[in-house]
Amino acid sequence: MAVDRERVAALVRELLEAIGENPDRPGLRQTPTRVADSWAEFFGGVGEDAGAPLRHTISVSRGPAPDTLPSGAVMVRDIAFRSMCEHHLLPFRGRAHVAYLPGEEVVGLGALPRVIDVLAARPQVQERLGEQIADAIDTALDARGVLVVLDAAHECVTMRGGRQPDASTVTIAARGAYMEPAARAELIALIGAHA
Repeated sequence: MAVDRERVAALVRELLEAIGENPDRPGLRQTPTRVADSWAEFFGGVGEDAGAPLRHTISVSRGPAPDTLPSGAVMVRDIAFRSMCEHHLLPFRGRAHVAYLPGEEVVGLGALPRVIDVLAARPQVQERLGEQIADAIDTALDARGVLVVLDAAHECVTMRGGRQPDASTVTIAARGAYMEPAARAELIALIGAHA
């Protein structure tokens, strides 16, 4: 579903008037169009299939020998992401750390950030975002385990309300083998050692 830029621009113009601003003054004249363009980017993931980047998996079970199956986790750390909090329509941004324990399929590592980009480009809450990322990877790859750790700063915390500029929120989503805290401890340590 594409963002209706004309409608967004009209609503932004109305919003500016509602807060007592003049949308025709020089500094604001292009603001409705600029906001519409930025929202088209921020919310471009609405209606998109997050699993699509993962569909180009590589089967390792069909290799020449059964021992070609990876025995350990595959992890990509420090994937930058940004999203919009659905509660206040304010941004949150941070780093994602994603690990999976391959079953019979592996995926190009560049697919993992693309999944995050699609899911983050929707009105979100961090807790659900992590769960959706874990589900997409688990489903597409039939992984033996998935771990998603998100560490993000939310402008609804840093810029308003409690105004805690240094606060960040950490969430963990786990599937399969990584549901057990002891099984994910090594991965959590790898994330922490790198930070």
